[in-house]
Amino acid sequence: MKKIGFLSFGHWSPSPHSGTRSAADALLQSIELAVAAEELGADGAYFRVHHFARQLASPFPLLAAIGAKTSRIEIGTGVIDMRYENPMYMAEDAGAADLIAGGRLQLGISRGSPEQVIDGWKHFGYQPAEGETEADMARRHAEVFLDVIRGQGFAQPNPNPMFPNPPGLLPLEPHSPGLRDRIWWGAASDATAVWAAKLGMNLQSSTLKWDESGEPFHVQQAKQIRKYRAAWREAGHAREPRVSVSRSIFALVDDRDRAYFGRSGDRDQVGIIDDTRAVFGRSYADEPDRLIAQLAGDEAIAEADTLLLTVPNQLGVDYNAHVIGSILTHVAPGLGWR
Repeated sequence: MKKIGFLSFGHWSPSPHSGTRSAADALLQSIELAVAAEELGADGAYFRVHHFARQLASPFPLLAAIGAKTSRIEIGTGVIDMRYENPMYMAEDAGAADLIAGGRLQLGISRGSPEQVIDGWKHFGYQPAEGETEADMARRHAEVFLDVIRGQGFAQPNPNPMFPNPPGLLPLEPHSPGLRDRIWWGAASDATAVWAAKLGMNLQSSTLKWDESGEPFHVQQAKQIRKYRAAWREAGHAREPRVSVSRSIFALVDDRDRAYFGRSGDRDQVGIIDDTRAVFGRSYADEPDRLIAQLAGDEAIAEADTLLLTVPNQLGVDYNAHVIGSILTHVAPGLGWR
């Protein structure tokens, strides 16, 4: 059985053609879609995080609200840009949201994607240390975050506190046990996937990857996952890791589907991101039987335990619930995922 969730970019636009015309629409509909997805039997509700954009930006109020409205579905991010984060404050927010959700958070973190503004993290008060790149800074913030969410004391208590302290050094509160095992790293390269494995993070691999061999996207991504799992075994971690991949997949089961996605591209695309050649995975859109045959040949999906379906959130909650339900009903059983 494969876990299947959705990944929403949380776009909103004042355009009359958009189903999400304001930030409030995007946030409230995200909650509604998570509730609907849980009712359909989906396993996860994940959300992108982008700053300085008409998209979802501050994940923890949203994750906490979904946690309070649902009871079973995993709630996650894909990904939080660690260049922008105060890891101490983030640990408190994450602990609180995870406790509200009953231990269902699955937090994807990473260096982040290309930005809407130049060096946006500077406006949040962060600057790489001397000799560091912004990617180094993101990894440093991530390592601090991973350390403090373990719940171990590290801060010297005040000898004359306002309230009595427990003995010993003090940890950040609230602490949510088990959250440390539910942190994922979004890796665009083989090297960062291996680094994530060494630190005991789960792996998120998206719909793009640095083009490191010139092979088809799904082949490169599958090799990345195998390298990650090998590094995990070598590190000697006690638990089994989790790996997710994201895909744009649409089962064409009615006229709306054919009108929206009947002409979707079916080839990988190559582009340049941050002066690096990247390969973008194809979209899948076809009648269910043909879709099943196509997806059976995707090596990376076969390697992963979790599949995140990217959804067109501006088309509204009802249509996106239909998109998710169509995959769960018409495609997943044919591939042995359900």
